[in-house]
Amino acid sequence: MSKTSKLIYFVICYFFFVFTNIYLSQIIVENLTNGYKLSNPVFSLNYVQNTGAAFSILKDAREILIILAVVALVLLFIYVLNHIKSMSLKMCFFIALLSGGIAGNLHERIAFGFVRDYFQLNFINFPVFNISDISINVGVIALIILILLKHTK
Repeated sequence: MSKTSKLIYFVICYFFFVFTNIYLSQIIVENLTNGYKLSNPVFSLNYVQNTGAAFSILKDAREILIILAVVALVLLFIYVLNHIKSMSLKMCFFIALLSGGIAGNLHERIAFGFVRDYFQLNFINFPVFNISDISINVGVIALIILILLKHTK
């Protein structure tokens, strides 16, 4: 696949993930703030305004978290531009997923001053999280696996 085709694939995936994160979060939060309830033994929907990062690290440090997110996105995009020729489509996909999650949380932090979290696990004591957080974690884990598999060959 050509460099240009991979770059187009990456950009399409990135924007798909960003808009999906933002759109689904909006729908979920609107429903929760209008009285919708969902709870089962595995998870509940519980709306929380998170002014920090994961596990409430850097609580009320909005500007620092915005800067960190922008720096992370810039570094990821520079990496993609410099390595797109040798990257697999899986690598492009998961970097786009990671970047889309970062951008989704960045959007909420800029637009609202906080990140809207709503998934709460009921079977373990774990912080409330959102779709962008899932994208970030799945992206990171998948990239680690891809890198480890590549280096074990």
